[in-house]
Amino acid sequence: MKLASSDDPHPLLHALLADETERCAMHGVDPGLFERALLASTRSFLARPGKAFRARLVEGAFQVAGGQPAALPRAALEAIELMHAGSLIIDDIEDDADERRGAPALHRMVGTARALNAGNWLYFVALSRLSALSLSATRERDLSRAAHICLMRCHEGQALDLGVRISELRKSDVRGVAEATSRLKTGALMGLAAQLGATVACASAADVKALAHFGEQIGVALQMLDDLTCFSCDDRAHKALEDLRAERPSFIWAFAAEALDEVTYKHLALQVKRSDAHETLRLRLAEAAAERGRCAVRALLSQALSAAKQHFVDNPALELLSLELLRLENSYG
Repeated sequence: MKLASSDDPHPLLHALLADETERCAMHGVDPGLFERALLASTRSFLARPGKAFRARLVEGAFQVAGGQPAALPRAALEAIELMHAGSLIIDDIEDDADERRGAPALHRMVGTARALNAGNWLYFVALSRLSALSLSATRERDLSRAAHICLMRCHEGQALDLGVRISELRKSDVRGVAEATSRLKTGALMGLAAQLGATVACASAADVKALAHFGEQIGVALQMLDDLTCFSCDDRAHKALEDLRAERPSFIWAFAAEALDEVTYKHLALQVKRSDAHETLRLRLAEAAAERGRCAVRALLSQALSAAKQHFVDNPALELLSLELLRLENSYG
């Protein structure tokens, strides 16, 4: 029993759009038109190297719930990765981002309109994969509802991310906003990944709920790591500067707010309005938040694993997930 290697993208992801390429060829027009207008650029975006952790979480939850690795349908992995890819494209448009996974953001390559269409299209392609899982009518209905709720929550979290500015928040409110945003965005999608794996394994309702909660907690911890390391790692500094330009109330501010006194925190918060101060601000926030943030990440991961181990007693697949989480944390530096 094992999960796919975390060193390379998931082996199935290179063919994510194979079915859609064949389907578009049946629309009665030159298939090359779809290739140029939609498929080529989207396929190129999907081929960029990523951690594919959501696909591995589907696998891990499937095995924890009693599924045999060889029996996991490819469509389950594709559904979550396509949904995540769509969210990345939309996020980059809304954040006015320049880069994603070491290359230009899709809207920088093909324009906002085409990228927006591609991102939304991937959501619907992902949802269509759920009907290919050969589930009972009840399980397919429940999973479809969960996927729709997940997308709704992701957009609600994105509304907070886009509409709330750090300069508008009281120091005492920053942690709550950061947690709500990450729970609704990253947490919701990771929870769906775990729920997807458990549902395909025909787990009981209690087991599905336990794994969905596990995935959500892991998602929040993952967002903490992402927020922290884009400030502390020089090779990800472009993302931190993007967050500062948007005055995004991320976990870096939440942990800094807890670590600093009122006067020092207020001084730093005022610097966010000055673009020429952002690089210095990045380093100051990283220094203030690093230790507290890492402790919070480890505490949340430990809490999630402890709860899962209490529910799934002596389940060897949980040990594999635990190792996967350790590798994931180390990959962030």
